[in-house]
Amino acid sequence: MSETVRLTQTVQKGGCAAKVAAHELRALLARVKFPPTDPAVRVDGSTFDDAAIVEINDRLALVQTLDFFTPIVDSPRLFGQIAAANALSDVYAMGGLPKTAMAILAYPVAKLDRQVISEVIQGACETLSQAKTSLVGGHSIDDETLKFGLSVTGFVDPRRVWTNAGAQPGDVLILTKPLGTGTLTAGLKKGAWSENEMAEAMDSMSQINALTDLLSDTPGIHAATDVTGFGLAGHGLQLAKESQCGLEFSFSHLPLFCKALTSLTAGHLTKAHRTNAEYVGEEISFNESLSPTQRLMMFDPQTSGGLLLTVDPDRAAAILSRIQKRFPRASAVGRVIPSPAARGSAAARLSVEP
Repeated sequence: MSETVRLTQTVQKGGCAAKVAAHELRALLARVKFPPTDPAVRVDGSTFDDAAIVEINDRLALVQTLDFFTPIVDSPRLFGQIAAANALSDVYAMGGLPKTAMAILAYPVAKLDRQVISEVIQGACETLSQAKTSLVGGHSIDDETLKFGLSVTGFVDPRRVWTNAGAQPGDVLILTKPLGTGTLTAGLKKGAWSENEMAEAMDSMSQINALTDLLSDTPGIHAATDVTGFGLAGHGLQLAKESQCGLEFSFSHLPLFCKALTSLTAGHLTKAHRTNAEYVGEEISFNESLSPTQRLMMFDPQTSGGLLLTVDPDRAAAILSRIQKRFPRASAVGRVIPSPAARGSAAARLSVEP
C-alpha cells in the first residue's frame, strides 16, 4: 500500500497552506485571556514570531516551537522529511540550534497501512539526524485525516537571539530559498506533474534551514523570520510591523522555482493565496508594471520555505556569500525602509518593485 497510496488525495488541504488564515487566527486569539507571562519569557506568541524564547540564565535560553500539517506530497517518507524540516525551521529562525523533538501524529488506523505511517516517521528521523536532534517521544491519535509534525526544543545564547522585531532602515533583505511551493504542490495534487518533475522544490522543502553554524560568529543580522504558510508578503508584514518599518522587495531578484509562475498562470492555487492577500490588504503596494501573476507570487504559501533575514548593508555581501555555500539560490531581494508613519499615514508597509 505504501507504494500506491497518494497521500495528497487523502486530504483537502496540504502543508502550510492548511494553516488557519492569519486574520482569522488574530481575531480568534483576541478573544482569549492568556495566563500571566513568566518574567523569564523573552518572546511569546503575541508578536507572531517563529518560536518562544525562555531565558534560563545570561548565557542560555530555550527555544520552543511546534508545527504539524496534512500531507503536501504523495510519498510518505518525503512527507516526513518535509514536515520535520519545517518544524525545525522555527528554531533556526530564532538563531538557535534544535536539540530534541516530539512527534505529533494523527491518522486513520483502519484506512492507512502502518507501513505508510512508519515511512512518514522514518523520513522525519532522517531529517532529525541531519539536524543532530533527538526524537524523544510524542503523541498519536486515531483520526480521519493524516497529520504529522513535531514539537521542537532548542538552545540559543540570549545575546544572539534573532527575532522579527529588530530590522533597521537600510538593512538588506536576504531570502535563503526560492518561492513557489504553494502553487507547485497544488499542481501536484491536481496531477499536473509528478514529484520527480518538481524535484528542485522537493529538495528545497526537505533541506533544513541550518544557518546558525554558518553565521554564529557573524554580526550584522538584525532580524529574521521563516517564510511559510502566510507567504512572503504575510511573514514580511509581520516582521515590518514588529520592527516598525517598511520593506521594499525587488521582484526580479526573488528566487523562484522552475514552473512556479507557469503554475500560477495555470490556476494551481490554494485557499491560502486568497486569505494571505486578504490579510496583507492595503499594507502592500505593487509597481503597476508587475503582472497579476507576479503579484500573486507574493502571497504563495510556502511549506518549509526559506529564512528572510535583514542584514547590515556593510556586511550583507559577506553574509550572503556564506549563506550561498549551503543555499546556492539565496538572494538579496530588497531593503528595509523607514516606517510608513514617517512617510505618510497612507503609505503601505510593503512595496514590490520590478
